[in-house]
Amino acid sequence: MGTAVLYDSETTVSKPLDGKVALVTGSSRGIGRAIAMELAGRGAVVAINFRTGQGGAEEVRELIQLAGGESRIFQGDVADRIEARKIVGDVLDEYRQLDILVNNAGITRDRSIRKMTDDDWFEVINTNLNGTYYCTSAALPSMIEQKFGRIINIASFVGQAGNFGQANYAASKGGIIAFTKVLALELAKYNITANVVAPGFTLTDMLGAVPADVLEQIRDKIPMRRFAEPEEIAKAVAFLVCDGAHITGQQINVNGGIYM
Repeated sequence: MGTAVLYDSETTVSKPLDGKVALVTGSSRGIGRAIAMELAGRGAVVAINFRTGQGGAEEVRELIQLAGGESRIFQGDVADRIEARKIVGDVLDEYRQLDILVNNAGITRDRSIRKMTDDDWFEVINTNLNGTYYCTSAALPSMIEQKFGRIINIASFVGQAGNFGQANYAASKGGIIAFTKVLALELAKYNITANVVAPGFTLTDMLGAVPADVLEQIRDKIPMRRFAEPEEIAKAVAFLVCDGAHITGQQINVNGGIYM
């Protein structure tokens, strides 16, 4: 698994996100960590969010600050509508603006549908789908007022193709894709874009819990015969934020070809 590094500013004339504020939910580890580092490297002030991984969040903040960036930590559970909206409110209180929202926080509770419990279902839906709605709805008034916003929702190829044992996860990620299309339609007139990045199997803690023999079977199904690095997902997010002014309602699939 690669180590998250900041965007190489030495090869860039200017940092395109100077003066912008980004909130990345679930950014203490994995894909969210990589996204936070990437956006910070491109000049954004980054609000780091975590639910329980305080040590990881502090490490991300330290790395950003050591590289000359600015960041702060905002703890809270996006599955709780009050906490989710407080996270966004606290970011706005601190910085008086919110330009970029990356709804990345997500969980899995894998089980076949015959064995899935109501708790398995609701925990995943509440975090992945409802959390995306709560944070987005809280961020919109500010974005609409300033006539600028970039919303990136992290979905998954599982929300497009399905996957055994992940009915709850697939439903949440498929819902995020549909939700994003409506956002794009409704918000374009305010110069707010909304897009999805849909990763395939990526080298994060979620994948790390999978037995080695199963990992090999999964790898064999990927045309590119490897798993994605979190940094590769982060660069797709950065592209949409920095260069996607005329891209909205779209999905960028970073999945090695497992779903086309």
